[in-house]
Amino acid sequence: MPADIRRATASDIDALTAIENAVFETDRMSRRAFRRFVRADTAAVLVAEAASRLAAYCVVLFRRGSGTARLYSIAAAPGGERNGYGRALLDAAERAAIGRGCASLRLEVRADNDRARELYERNGYHRIGEVPGYYADGATAFRYQKQLHAAEADAGTPLHAKRKTA
Repeated sequence: MPADIRRATASDIDALTAIENAVFETDRMSRRAFRRFVRADTAAVLVAEAASRLAAYCVVLFRRGSGTARLYSIAAAPGGERNGYGRALLDAAERAAIGRGCASLRLEVRADNDRARELYERNGYHRIGEVPGYYADGATAFRYQKQLHAAEADAGTPLHAKRKTA
């Protein structure tokens, strides 16, 4: 099922929190964190909306003066894992990073999350490091990075630039 990708608004926070709590057992973002990221100039919270409901989201962070953006989190609601939402959001995250003048996008992923690692590798991300004990449960993270190119910003689903704040 195709999804519309857009920026999250304050009215999405309940749905974002519900996805977060359904998907992650540890290292969860709180409502407060989502609220802060939705309002922050240094973050882009992007959502995939299908059939009038939020199906997935991602959070991209930007640091002033840095040419590298960080994919902080990405998740699909249970039942939406194989609908292409992750790929669509990853594309939108890359376009958002390029739009902010970033030359690369970096992320951490659980070493045991094969499906996510395959998504990143299929989309041009390269493993650049390993961080033992990164997650609250002691799991190791692999660090990935992709060099971004401005031409990629024009490809894929359009990202609605309009942003509402609460």
